[in-house]
Parts: sequence; C-alpha cells; structure tokens
Amino acid sequence: MSGERDFETLLRSLAPELIDGEYVFCTFEGAQYGDRADLEPIAALQEREGLTLVIPRAKAEEQHLPYESVFCGITVTVHSSLDAVGLTAAIATQLTQYNISANVIAGYFHDHIFVPCDQAETAIAALHTLAQSSRSRAQQS
Repeated sequence: MSGERDFETLLRSLAPELIDGEYVFCTFEGAQYGDRADLEPIAALQEREGLTLVIPRAKAEEQHLPYESVFCGITVTVHSSLDAVGLTAAIATQLTQYNISANVIAGYFHDHIFVPCDQAETAIAALHTLAQSSRSRAQQS
C-alpha cells in the first residue's frame, strides 16, 4: 500500500493520536546506526555530527544523558504517501499559529510530530481543527 497523496484527503483524515510517554533527542558523536540500542530509540538519524536518537526521557535520565527539551509525540494516523506534497507544511503552519514547535519525522505509514509536552493537548486540538476545517471546505464544495 503506497499511502494517500491527495492533500485535501490527507487533511480531512489527519486523526492525530498522542503517543504514550515523554521523549528527548540525544546526540552521540562518532556513533553509528545501531549503536545505543539499549536506549530503546523510537527514531534514529545519522548526521554528519553524530547519531541522533529519539529516546524515552526515563532512559536518558537513567544514563545521565544530556538533553535540552522534553517532547510528547503525536502520530498522524492517516497513511500518507512518502511522496505526498504539503502535509508537513500544513501541520507545521497550523502549529505555528499556536506558537508550538513541531519536530516532524516521517515513517513509512505515518508522520510523527514531537511537540513540547506542555503543549501536546493544544497541538492535538489544533490538528483536529485543521482536519475539521478541511472537512468543512469539502462539504461546502
């Protein structure tokens, strides 16, 4: 299944869900993909500067790892195509209107947005508003 590409269909079908737990972004200079599996990362990205892992906050604290901010994850449950155009921009624009930072990671099936934990419920509501606005536009057409 290749996922949805139609922008308006994607917006109407957002259905954001909060991921359980709190997460932090940590970086490991000189590390490579697969290193630090003991931290149970939910995402990894190899960068020039090192390996970035998104890990449970508790794991970071257990290991006394430095991090800057604590995030909650939101999964946009619509199965979006990796070739879809505009979804990330629409989500970021919507959250910008609420002054919420959005760290977006695309998985094969869904987009995942990491927002400051103290703004997670507001972010969910903002994304529901975005989806509802798209549904309203479709009904008026």
